Amino acid sequence: PGSPPFPATTLFRSNFERAVEQVVACNGRTVIVGMGKSGQICRKLAATLSSTGTAALFLHAGEAAHGDLGMLARGDVCIAVSNSGRTDEVIMLIPSIKRLSVPLIAMTGSTDSPLAEAADVVLDVSVVREACPMNLVPTASTTAQLAMGDALAVVLINKRHFTMTDFKKFHPGGKLGQRLSLSVSDIMLTGNAVPVVETGTGMEAALDVMDQKRLGVIFIQDRQGVLEGILTDGDIRRFLVQKKPIYDLSLESVMIRRPKTASVDMPLYDALNIMEENQITVLPVIGSEGTIAGALHLHDILGKGSLRFNGL
Repeated sequence: PGSPPFPATTLFRSNFERAVEQVVACNGRTVIVGMGKSGQICRKLAATLSSTGTAALFLHAGEAAHGDLGMLARGDVCIAVSNSGRTDEVIMLIPSIKRLSVPLIAMTGSTDSPLAEAADVVLDVSVVREACPMNLVPTASTTAQLAMGDALAVVLINKRHFTMTDFKKFHPGGKLGQRLSLSVSDIMLTGNAVPVVETGTGMEAALDVMDQKRLGVIFIQDRQGVLEGILTDGDIRRFLVQKKPIYDLSLESVMIRRPKTASVDMPLYDALNIMEENQITVLPVIGSEGTIAGALHLHDILGKGSLRFNGL
């Protein structure tokens, strides 16, 4: 009865942080051990970690007892997953894990189980009952394991500063990986699709171009076509909030000078990193002389709608 004690939350946070620290500090691989339905979750977690910068592999607990334990080596970290914490095939591996001085992280629904007692860190994934009407088939428990594994993976992505460039390296065959292997010139908007006005253009005419091109930005160039600056719809909104007389302002007085840009031959994943680091969705693409060659939109990189080549 009553509210759950606050220390439980503190304990979870502390244990989770310790688990993250163990994996980050590991010089070897993260070996994930499990059986049955929990084993399927282990496979997924190993795949997610491996694809996001943490070297990981799945070790079938049953096969480990018959030779596959050689996959685990000193310098690794082990995550053992068992809802009951009493799975025989998992428990019998504990002495071998200890002999190798491998840190053991237990992901279990029973914090007073043999697995939990032997672990260096315990991640509690207990559930009230299974979704199965007989309370037998692993359903809610495996969902909890999956959620904990994904949470661990996401935090590790941030800890390792895993970027889109890294993503491309590990996903050459995926749809996004294929896109990121392209160059900016392959998908940038060109010609009439680029929202360009010359210096000296009135604000009303410039905003009309912004509205027509529907990219939420306009590029300002000089008479030779060299990029001078940009103006975004976000800038316009801020002027309105400040009650500035928009149509009385000149482009030159409010445009962002020396904006972030992409070059025509830049790899797409480098352009995406620029967007990610600066929280922008549109990049001007410039040629060798600083002239505007096109525009690159985040949606075209990530594949919203059909992949467009040269604005077509």
